[in-house]
Amino acid sequence: MRRDTALTLLLFLCAAVAIVVRIIVSPQMLNLVVDYTSEGGPLFAKLHVGTYAILLLLPVVLCSRPIRLSGPEVAKFRALVSFSVVTIVLTAYLFGVGRAGSSGFLLDTYLAGAVAGMIALALGKDSRRALGELVLCVLIASAVLGMVEAALKIHILPFGVEEEEFRPAGLTSHPLALGALCSMAIGFVPLARWRLWVRIAAMLVLFLGCAASSARLALLATVFEILALLLLVPWPRLTPQAERRAKFAALMLTLVLGAVMISVLFSAGLLYRFRDSLFDQSFMARVTIYQIFSYVSWPQILFGMNIDDVTAIVTKNLGMDFIESTPVFLILVFGAFAAAAFTISVILMLRQLLVGAARPALIATIAYVTISLSNNAFSTKTPEMLILTILLLAFATGTDGAKNLRNEQGAIRA
Repeated sequence: MRRDTALTLLLFLCAAVAIVVRIIVSPQMLNLVVDYTSEGGPLFAKLHVGTYAILLLLPVVLCSRPIRLSGPEVAKFRALVSFSVVTIVLTAYLFGVGRAGSSGFLLDTYLAGAVAGMIALALGKDSRRALGELVLCVLIASAVLGMVEAALKIHILPFGVEEEEFRPAGLTSHPLALGALCSMAIGFVPLARWRLWVRIAAMLVLFLGCAASSARLALLATVFEILALLLLVPWPRLTPQAERRAKFAALMLTLVLGAVMISVLFSAGLLYRFRDSLFDQSFMARVTIYQIFSYVSWPQILFGMNIDDVTAIVTKNLGMDFIESTPVFLILVFGAFAAAAFTISVILMLRQLLVGAARPALIATIAYVTISLSNNAFSTKTPEMLILTILLLAFATGTDGAKNLRNEQGAIRA
């Protein structure tokens, strides 16, 4: 038993290091060493070092110790395996049709996330929850770093992206990613095994980090997310009538404190992007990108095209440098048929991971997906799917963390 415990601890530490490296080592940092996102360079350099570590760790975890999974965990593990197979098949297809350059994000974003989920399941319930809490700590640290960058008006870590106005990125690769991840984390913090005041403080820090990122949709989604957590999550040990009164009082208090906080944030200049219309150039770029379909043929839409050709059309005809739309990217690069199959496989995997989910985890997932569909988070090399997978597996089962939260809430309100 001591040997098995020591081995589990060693594997957990390896998994924790691999996952943290995948999260905090940004593309800009890797580009200082290898040609990770830039053109040229060897093929092996196109995968993140954290992805290599996660992929190599999976067979070690599966072969080194007995794997004990319950019924729901078996279904989740199978869903991750099935999704991994779909991702590998689609990657092979892109290599076969000469579009290998379009496949890197499949491995770095989706396969790495699914494999990390399998590792978390194989390590057991306690290790899985510890990984989730570790990921939350990383996201909280990223929010803190983002606030420091907003105050100092400098990027502490390599950034390398020219913007008209300064926006912090924290431990992420882009301000939009900082905002989306802060929003996602807010929904999972209530399920952590932390003291109530620690969870409240963590949610406040994440909210401020989201505001500092100047990601408007993320901030708006976070506001609705907090209201949903307040109103839709059951409060036990109260009669229905008492629960309604308590929620109304909490809602009024939240709205008052929220108004004060928004005023302070406006005064501090963190909400400057809300001073103009929401329908600015950034918003219109996400709408204008759909005009690209008028410049391509039906065979290209149905069967896909080379990413370089897509980028050339976007630059020449639409005057844009990026494709900030996941649906457009998937359809034009994969083809409509392959894009539909891949999208269905992602939905089925997330649906299985959400089986038995605690309501805060469901709210957080909906908020994150809504935010990310407005940009290219699902079609670039990011650790965000990995983060969502780990958090869902760690906290979305309504286990002890959720029970403790309900008990504390019930005791305080009683």
